[in-house]
Amino acid sequence: MEKDLLRQKILELVRDYHEQTFSTAKFDRETDSIPYSGRVFDAEELMHLVDASLDFWLTTGRFAAQFESMFAKYIGVKHAMLCNSGSSANLLAVCALTSPSLKERQLMAGDEVLTVAAGFPTTVNPIIQNKLIPVFVDINLETYNVNVDELEAAIGPRTKAIILAHTLGNPFDLKAVSAIAKKHGLWLIEDNCDALGSKFESQLTGSLGDLSTSSFYPAHHITMGEGGCVLTNNNTLKRVVESFRDWGRDCFCATGHDNTCGKRFGWELGTLPPGYDHKYIYSHLGYNLKLTDMQAAVGVAQLKKLTQFIERRQRNWQLLHDGLKQFEEHLILPRATAGSEPSWFGFVVTVREDAVVKRAQLVHYLEANRIATRHLFGGNLLRQPAYQAVSKRVESDLKITDYAMNNSFVIGVYPGIGEPQIDYMLETFKSFFKTQLPSY
Repeated sequence: MEKDLLRQKILELVRDYHEQTFSTAKFDRETDSIPYSGRVFDAEELMHLVDASLDFWLTTGRFAAQFESMFAKYIGVKHAMLCNSGSSANLLAVCALTSPSLKERQLMAGDEVLTVAAGFPTTVNPIIQNKLIPVFVDINLETYNVNVDELEAAIGPRTKAIILAHTLGNPFDLKAVSAIAKKHGLWLIEDNCDALGSKFESQLTGSLGDLSTSSFYPAHHITMGEGGCVLTNNNTLKRVVESFRDWGRDCFCATGHDNTCGKRFGWELGTLPPGYDHKYIYSHLGYNLKLTDMQAAVGVAQLKKLTQFIERRQRNWQLLHDGLKQFEEHLILPRATAGSEPSWFGFVVTVREDAVVKRAQLVHYLEANRIATRHLFGGNLLRQPAYQAVSKRVESDLKITDYAMNNSFVIGVYPGIGEPQIDYMLETFKSFFKTQLPSY
């Protein structure tokens, strides 16, 4: 009892510390910057973090198990497997499809995976790292998601899977893409790292693919600092993902537990001697991609705030969209995919080809006025240095991908941005256009 009371006293002091240290000041438009993204938290996250640290259980533990259960229930799937980043989640999802456990559906070296070049590198990198061949198709303007017509046209005799991200929280056409995957017997991986809470035809993204992935980096909808997750309804894929995450081991005991299977010394696998310790039998060429329980503890507190985070993102996006409509002669504004309700990651702006102004001018003006911008991730990844020599198939001229690379940029909508910041952002756009075009 004395120990429990002492822990409670420590946690109350942590709450006091948060109030003294992390108080939020009013936005000062003369000096304050508006980040593209950032962490949003209160005393609960700090208390969860300290609570986990007092256990001194430095690997995956009780908070990880709690988060996995809560997260799987939220998304509406059977299994959620935490890992150390969204990038690792993508790696695990693609690795899982190479498992011999999948028999005739196992992906082999040289098999093809359909994707897009307009995105973040670690959606594509696991394809290459597993000696598979990425096949690139173009996107559509305004949604910045895959051109579905090109997707189906790109399928060849060795095409076995599709991996696509929901760009900036805007779902790709899941109905059409899922139908293509089903028609041709392809695996579908949803990269849901930028879209937590988005819906397509009233169903949450991340629940419709064979596998999906999430990221909990500070830029994303909820954060653990670092952290990611793989989700699936498939029991075989669940076990394979956990194996690749946990050194490639065949054993499925939770950390700190033994003999879950009831025959730890009764297995005969590979050409190992009969009865070899199952904790040291490896069925995959795996990694160690677990996260710590302290990270998971932060995630448990964050997940409880997700609904309000989504509402703030949607509100900020709509305020920007409404305010920037006056500049549509010069700017292409984003639109939600038909049938979707995005949980927006950012607000993408594209300067029209015939506009008097150029992206560089607008971006420099915003940055000079302390409004952070980002390009649309890697632009056309095939123009990046890292991808020049990789084996790939390019199914189209990627004309729209190049256009976005040269003309698009993103500003923030994250929950740390309030209406005073939105007003300042819109006034800064207006000031820019007045500078360039006196008619404004």
